[in-house]
Amino acid sequence: MAGLIRPEDVQAVKERTSIEDVVREHVTLRPGGTGSLKGLCPFHDEKTPSFNVRPAVGAWHCFGCGEGGDVISFVMKIDHLTFAESVERLAGKLGMELRYDESTGGRGRRDGEGGLGRRARLVEAHRAAAEFYASAFAESPEGQTARDFLAAKGFGLDDAAIFQVGYAPQSGEALTRHLRAKEFTDDELVISGLSGRGSRGLYDRFRGRVLWPIRDITGDTVGFGARRIFDEDRIQAKYLNTSETPIYRKTSVLYGLDLAKKSMAEQRRAVVVEGYTDVMACHLAGVDTAVATCGTAFGVDHIKMLRRILRDEPGLSPARVVFTFDGDAAGQKAAMRAFAEDQRWASQSYVAVAPAGQDPNDLRLSGGDEPVRELVEGAVPLFEFAVRSTIAPYDLNRAEERVSAMRAAAPILAGIRDSALRPEYVRTVAGWLGMPVERVGAEVARAGRAPQRSPHRPPQPSAGPSQGEAPPQVPVLPAPDLRDPLVAAERQLLQVVLQYPTTLDDQVVAEIPTEGFRAPAHRAVLEGVRAGGGLATARTLSSQGWAAAVSSATREEARPLVHEMAVAALPVTLEPASGLPPRRYVDSLVSRVVEAGVAGRIADALSALQRAEPGSHQERALAEELSVLYRERARLRAQME
Repeated sequence: MAGLIRPEDVQAVKERTSIEDVVREHVTLRPGGTGSLKGLCPFHDEKTPSFNVRPAVGAWHCFGCGEGGDVISFVMKIDHLTFAESVERLAGKLGMELRYDESTGGRGRRDGEGGLGRRARLVEAHRAAAEFYASAFAESPEGQTARDFLAAKGFGLDDAAIFQVGYAPQSGEALTRHLRAKEFTDDELVISGLSGRGSRGLYDRFRGRVLWPIRDITGDTVGFGARRIFDEDRIQAKYLNTSETPIYRKTSVLYGLDLAKKSMAEQRRAVVVEGYTDVMACHLAGVDTAVATCGTAFGVDHIKMLRRILRDEPGLSPARVVFTFDGDAAGQKAAMRAFAEDQRWASQSYVAVAPAGQDPNDLRLSGGDEPVRELVEGAVPLFEFAVRSTIAPYDLNRAEERVSAMRAAAPILAGIRDSALRPEYVRTVAGWLGMPVERVGAEVARAGRAPQRSPHRPPQPSAGPSQGEAPPQVPVLPAPDLRDPLVAAERQLLQVVLQYPTTLDDQVVAEIPTEGFRAPAHRAVLEGVRAGGGLATARTLSSQGWAAAVSSATREEARPLVHEMAVAALPVTLEPASGLPPRRYVDSLVSRVVEAGVAGRIADALSALQRAEPGSHQERALAEELSVLYRERARLRAQME
């Protein structure tokens, strides 16, 4: 049975510890009136501050989630510690030695434990390990390879010292021997993640690698990130990170946060980069608010952490969070993941991608500090990057592709929180697409009324799915939107073709432009009609045979639609004498689709004209083409009257 900390010592820890100072390590506080302080609760996701601290009575309470207590309960909850571990941690910061009630069975401390609790012991082991690795990097002959690696990245010994970059010797037991000499037990070394246990005893977790110490927000070293530098390294992974331990959770730490938090709070800006050397490059270039995740994607816990520091709250001037991503497919995917969590910020977030796709370290290596600063300052709203990434795979020279791109982008625009900004962004995106603002606005409004879904992820034609990842599920033929009058007319014309082929002239159907059909599924059925032999073949077959011929000639994904339209009723009464659709009705369907084909070509030309260089030969040619198309449309409309 473990000994209990004496009650009078527990009370002394509470009285001597400033709850304000402890909470400020995790929460940005501001005056709340009547002697209290307020901030965003660190224990639940919120956008307005409901977390209150009253230093005079040493208590905290959140009116949002109902949690509350004293300084010890705060440390227990925020750091996932036991009561005794929390008291021991606070006592360690005070330099206070605790006494234990031996009558309860004694603590059973091991020699060399020095009265420290488990967490303090693990943190102390990491501090000693960081010093050992830093010394091996800077001073050992074996560390030359690590020094050369970092020099190739543009960092000297002084730069490495700022971040305490280290090197793990290749022997595999050097750190373990060093920490044993400092009276750390084998169990402590294994639990801390610094050593592993094999059939022949303990071995160093990291061997022959450059290391970066990962510190929590208070500055305690709680883990390491290790980079492969030797070809003979048996572990092929480029990066290794400390596994989950009692003091290290990768979702709750950000590399560089201990160095960046003060500037973050002052500037109310954070820069999220992708790697340890990118953090170094940013800080050395003057962007001292840079942080990086540690072997995991940027997630909800990271957002909560930064929001507290930045005071990301409605009613305050907007904070600014900038994500930098590589320009490759993986970087684009990371940006879309960040966009999926964008609603969790009260302020708007941004994304910065260098024109050539370099990361901050590469930028600094090739151009110095200024390009790094320019990269961050030139960041664009994350939603803009998300829209451009979403529409990039579509061919905007084709009408149906523009429509598909518009529909893919609409949910992103509908999700913009600031309703006053939304119309401006709709106009901007309409210009990118070369489409009327009113039509894009209507699609955005429709998307805003639709059930909320995860952000659309467009097809990435240049990059297949990564190993073990399911390919993007993108519908090849979306269901026709029959609310659109032209799409409804297309459907009815195809119903006539399938059910009453003798009412139509084969030449007329053959000349209907495919682009006159707005719905891709309808275009697929029309192609099936032609591939099945056209109306000349229809006249030689029974109704059932004709439908079967079209079905077999139609793309597989559109065949169910053939079957559906072959039996669906038309919205007209058949002619009494012939039992066929009225001639005027059939002619009007043909005319509308033919006219739509011309309208589609006009839209294509207008879109291309909007994107053409002013005064160019292309602009003049498009203007002439439009003149011809407008005359053709006028002629068709006159026939329809």
